[in-house]
Amino acid sequence: MYRGKSITELRNELDSEKVSAEELFGIANRLAHYFQEDYNSFVTILDKCKVRKRDSKLCGIPYALKDNFSTSGILTTASSNILKDYVPVYDATVYKKLKSCGATLVGKTVLDELAMGGTGTTGHTGVVRNPWNKEHMIGGSSAGSASAVALGIVPFSIGSDTGDSVRKPASHGGLVGFKPTYGRISRYGLFAFASSLDHVAMFTRNVRDAAIVTDALKGKDINDMTTLNDNGKSYEELLDRDIAGKKLFYIKEICGTDTYKDSDDEVLKTTIVNFHKTLDKVRELGVTVDEVSVDKVLLEAIYPTYMCISCAEATSNNSNLTGIQFGPCGDGGTVEEIMFDARTKGFSELIKRRFVLGSYILQKENQEKLFLNAQRVRRLIVERINELFKEYDGMIAPCSGGPAEKFDSTSEKLSDRYLILENHMVIGNFGGFPSITIPYTMIDEMPVGLNITGRVKEDDVVLNVAQKIEEITGLKDIYSKVGDIDV
Repeated sequence: MYRGKSITELRNELDSEKVSAEELFGIANRLAHYFQEDYNSFVTILDKCKVRKRDSKLCGIPYALKDNFSTSGILTTASSNILKDYVPVYDATVYKKLKSCGATLVGKTVLDELAMGGTGTTGHTGVVRNPWNKEHMIGGSSAGSASAVALGIVPFSIGSDTGDSVRKPASHGGLVGFKPTYGRISRYGLFAFASSLDHVAMFTRNVRDAAIVTDALKGKDINDMTTLNDNGKSYEELLDRDIAGKKLFYIKEICGTDTYKDSDDEVLKTTIVNFHKTLDKVRELGVTVDEVSVDKVLLEAIYPTYMCISCAEATSNNSNLTGIQFGPCGDGGTVEEIMFDARTKGFSELIKRRFVLGSYILQKENQEKLFLNAQRVRRLIVERINELFKEYDGMIAPCSGGPAEKFDSTSEKLSDRYLILENHMVIGNFGGFPSITIPYTMIDEMPVGLNITGRVKEDDVVLNVAQKIEEITGLKDIYSKVGDIDV
């Protein structure tokens, strides 16, 4: 049985010659085609692979790649009509490294258009559905990468995380979602959304697999000046350290036991209760878990600060999408008319709104009040978290107020749940902190994850703590067993 097996399990089967890399790819390919109509995980499914023999744990392991990573000779659309026919002439560093490891690419996955969004509903090829329940979202923007792993098509996939675009879908899909420290993995060849926030990240079945993938991808890249030198650590080898004596904190205003006591949202209350039950188990590991308080005004500013910075940077980064350099050429008699027509036809309404907002924020008369003030608020938030990190090894919180929402659901945008609880993981992008999601509870037969965020460059500590907590949740290696295909 292939579906649901981890990288480590498949590695053992490959090494013992119970299965070949070509057979694994063939199985993954059949699964991808089988589930595509119902779940829409992929923009492109590859039907051939070239297996390169390498001394790597990822050699022969099938994986999926978000369709905003450049792949030479392979369609790369960023799930946008304006790039629907774009085929790059160079490889992203991540893709190049995975090829050098001998990993086999099964396909390029659907995302929210240009990686802007958290629903998995705005890609130009259609909506991505949650394998645990098709009436629910999987989240975004790395929707297809999440669903491909949750369906058991591949044991790992690569995404990008600008606000929580891997870690939130991981929560909704019952997966591990890991975003290493900013600069730990090269972003060369990743289509930029918001450059000061963008991270390469991954989905896996368990924490050990996340460490294996990070070990393969980390390191300095001369093509990306933001990358960090390899610290020489093997994150996988450091996973099994005892975490007794570690100190974690949770923020009262995000997930305190009494924070939502007056809410009529029973799912939210259950999520918080189950989170604190998990914290009790964590304390039994010898870990100190304390409640701290953070100015609620600062926490309420997280979402608008993110929107100001990300929209402004996105407008700048995507200014080359004119219909002249890239995409279908628009109609018109002047350059301006051609660009206007191409962008009108090439972008969805959501993307247009974000670009209009970003342009407004970047106007000379608005920069001080909007863009620069957002940067100041970002600094205040990061300084407060770094102040707590002087005493604590990490921050822990539920990823959301419950399981993935249904497609027809509506959120109260000004509620504490939406403004704070649903958006707190952006802190990890503001500060470039390593941050990981692991499943911790099931509610209404749907998974919910918790998040652990740690100090910059202490990726090994975050992975170590997550791995030990994973052992006590009873939800390691879960995946949706939907479908009756026998492979």
